[in-house]
Amino acid sequence: MITDTSLAPLTPEAISALFTRADGQFLFARCGRPIVPVVFGVEDGTVATLKGAIEAVVALAGHKMAETDPELGANLMVFFIRDWDELTATPNLDRLIPDLGPLVARLERADANQYRAFRFDQTGAIKAAFVFVRMDGAMSQAPAETIALSQIVQTILLWSDTAFLGSSPLAILQKGGPAILKPQIGDLIRAAYDPVLPAHATDPAYALRLAARLPRAQ
Repeated sequence: MITDTSLAPLTPEAISALFTRADGQFLFARCGRPIVPVVFGVEDGTVATLKGAIEAVVALAGHKMAETDPELGANLMVFFIRDWDELTATPNLDRLIPDLGPLVARLERADANQYRAFRFDQTGAIKAAFVFVRMDGAMSQAPAETIALSQIVQTILLWSDTAFLGSSPLAILQKGGPAILKPQIGDLIRAAYDPVLPAHATDPAYALRLAARLPRAQ
């Protein structure tokens, strides 16, 4: 799960790459409303671990959580499953995830172990997020704390679809020790939630505004 432990500083070019999709489009978005999570498919102890990670990352961002979303009830739904076909058997999930059947087929062909989908409001900010984690061999061997932290970090912002393919947002500083959020990724999340900045952007120059808000040590 964690293939890279580099702690290199983030340049504006590196920041831009984190939000530039495989088709070349720059697309940034952050959550526009307080986060209300709900978790399915795990025991109560794991729910507490996941919600603890969510609370920690939301606090890092300077964002807010709430007990309920007035429109959606919950706006961050996390599903833990054993097989992708469980999704098509979940009642009403096809109302939340368009083209659920073809999506499940693609995920099965790719042998994927995670997937995230987002909805956006009229301003382009993230309105809701849906996280699916398939507990395959690799996921089953990872500590619950690591899975929880990884998933919320990759959901708190709309990262590029290629952002962390070869470089995890987490690092293990000591062999056998717990995974931690890389400091420069934490700084970037905090900068991205600066209320002065818009919650959505498609101009690559936005990366310069993010870079300007990073600690000088960056």
